Amino acid sequence: MMKTTDSHPVRMVELDVAQASLSELIAGLGQDEELIIVRNSTPLARILPSKKSKPQFGNCKGLLTIVDDDDEHLKDFEIQMS
Repeated sequence: MMKTTDSHPVRMVELDVAQASLSELIAGLGQDEELIIVRNSTPLARILPSKKSKPQFGNCKGLLTIVDDDDEHLKDFEIQMS
């Protein structure tokens, strides 16, 4: 059974079906999809996709400033650097 919430699609699967085909269910899980395992229409477990995101060039733009002419901040590390 498939239903949709405000944010993402939700698939509901009976426990016996999930036990027989769990790896296929997980492999077919979409990036924004949710899988709920139920027994007699009572939710037992919820499976969500991992939130891994692909690194993308420019994701950190503007978050880091490198000042190449400022050695003052390195004085505290002189012992470790020698």
